[in-house]
Amino acid sequence: MREHVTDPFVKRAKSEGMRSRAAYKLEQLIERDRLLRPGMTVVDLGAAPGGWSQVAARRASPGGRVVALDMLPMPGLAGVTFIRGDFREETVLAALEQVVGQAPVDLVISDMSPNISGIASADQARAMLLAELARDFALKHLKPEGNFLVKVFQGEGFEEFATALRCYFEQVVIRKPDASRSRSSEVYVLGKNLKKA
Repeated sequence: MREHVTDPFVKRAKSEGMRSRAAYKLEQLIERDRLLRPGMTVVDLGAAPGGWSQVAARRASPGGRVVALDMLPMPGLAGVTFIRGDFREETVLAALEQVVGQAPVDLVISDMSPNISGIASADQARAMLLAELARDFALKHLKPEGNFLVKVFQGEGFEEFATALRCYFEQVVIRKPDASRSRSSEVYVLGKNLKKA
């Protein structure tokens, strides 16, 4: 609790009206890889409480669109269409696809994380499943040369996941933004420029 209260990014989020400290992770990733610009369509998976959607909506305006999804409730945000539901359920995925429609997506971002049980192997397996589901959605909906950014925890299945992405994207890089806590095993895998079919 003390770590959270004294965290400089938590303090900054409060003072700047951001929904979470995670907003600064996305800001740093966007800056480094120039992922977002006005007019883009973005899908944000695992969006609540809305820090990433806040950043994406600001960067995509004017003319952009953000579709966000999470199991947890999320108060409304200008420029963001929110769907509440479990991404692993077919009906929720169908609802998301209906909202996205036929328009190709420029960027899929996923900060999804499973509820932690404390059993490391089970938690890692569930985290990798979420990353794989996000990847499958991205491959189906991204336009050619679109980008995919996903949170992954280092551990079993991580290397295989990153390696497999290279079949689909021209470049795959691993990022650890400064706003990530150094002791956390989380990293972000970025697939840049979806290869044309």
